[in-house]
Amino acid sequence: MSTLTNVPLTTIDGQPSSLAAYSGKVLLVVNVASKCGLTPQYEGLEKLYEEKQAQGLTVLGFPANNFKAQEPGTDDEIKAFCSLTYDVKFPLFSKISVAGAGKHPLYQALTEALPAATGEGPWRERLTGKGIEVNPAPEVQWNFEKFLISRDGRVVGRFAPDVAADDARLLSAIDAELAK
Repeated sequence: MSTLTNVPLTTIDGQPSSLAAYSGKVLLVVNVASKCGLTPQYEGLEKLYEEKQAQGLTVLGFPANNFKAQEPGTDDEIKAFCSLTYDVKFPLFSKISVAGAGKHPLYQALTEALPAATGEGPWRERLTGKGIEVNPAPEVQWNFEKFLISRDGRVVGRFAPDVAADDARLLSAIDAELAK
């Protein structure tokens, strides 16, 4: 098992966990937010999870308030929002920081393992065009950036925030990992 899988995590219900709890699964790790223009991606992520869970995919949501305070809620509020608004059934974790000085060790390891994202560019340009300062690589750009982790705990893909759950690039990478 890689060191990535041993990073201590806390579920949204306050229980200790780690990625080791999902050993043997293909993981899609996503930093999520409830008040973002990309928040409707929850729907696609849940659909992806439901369609590919039996093949070994698990989507993991990590609420983060790093970008324009778009995830201000408590863990209980986030859990209720995800359940009531998007019927999210994939695992959610306690709110963490995914960028900057207080970055969670999981995201430190993810961004070090894969500094560049597939689909990088359009979202960064859109934010910059709105006068929003965007984190330089390898930092996470915004909410809903996605990291794909293989069954053996290696980071094998990283996708920009605007690469949706039904994007052919993401689906192809997931299917390739599920086939292994």
